[in-house]
Amino acid sequence: MRTDEFWQLIDDARSGAGGEPDAVAARAVALLAERDPEEIVGYAHHQRRVLAASYRVDLWGAAYLINGGASDDGFEYFRGWLMTQGRAVFARAVGDPDALAELPQVRAAALSGEEFECEQMLAVPWDAYRKATASDLPAERDPVPVPDLNDFWDFDDEEEARRRLPRLAALFVEPPVE
Repeated sequence: MRTDEFWQLIDDARSGAGGEPDAVAARAVALLAERDPEEIVGYAHHQRRVLAASYRVDLWGAAYLINGGASDDGFEYFRGWLMTQGRAVFARAVGDPDALAELPQVRAAALSGEEFECEQMLAVPWDAYRKATASDLPAERDPVPVPDLNDFWDFDDEEEARRRLPRLAALFVEPPVE
């Protein structure tokens, strides 16, 4: 499976899910389970590549601000949600995490406190493979390296958040008193 096919499957899942992340994941499982098992394995490989590419400190900081915190698992689930938003949103967020402040649902979350996670999206290839073959997804043959996050910053440091993610900080960090 090629990258374009990976994202097309997610777009196809999005088209009938009404924007609900768990529904996107369920539709992705159904659509992927109709494919050849090798394609499901290819999807799993692309998903690992997408998750590795998005394993970035500033994106983690964005998830932390938006969701009011983000553990290791919380950051994984946030990136699962981000996948459900489609390729353009995902790529933009990876390249410029502060751009998430432009999404209407993120802006609304600044007032509502809504959190963005989709653990089910991470399980799509495993669930689809099991549905298609009644067996477990084979272990990965060519592991995707995960980048080393050695430039962590204190996500609770409001000044650092304002410096690194100014648009998100304006939404999720109490503005400074003048």
